[in-house]
Amino acid sequence: MTPTRDENGHLLAFVWPGGYPLYYVSKYGLTLCVKCANTAVVMEAEVNWEDPMLWCEACSTRIESAYAEDGHPDRT
Repeated sequence: MTPTRDENGHLLAFVWPGGYPLYYVSKYGLTLCVKCANTAVVMEAEVNWEDPMLWCEACSTRIESAYAEDGHPDRT
C-alpha cells in the first residue's frame, strides 16, 4: 500500500480502521519500523499480520504483528 503521513508529515504506525501495525519497505528493500522509515525513502507500507519475528533492519527493533503476539519468542 502507499505510505500515508499524518498532519505533521510523519508516517503512520498503524492503519485505520483496525489499528493493525505497519512496517515499511525502503527503496533499497529494507524492512523498517515506523521510526526508521520516517528518516528514509520508503516505497511501500505493509501490515505485519502474523510474523512475530519481523525486525527492523536499521535499528533491530521488533515490529509488532496483528495476530501473532501471544507468547512470541525472544530474538536470539
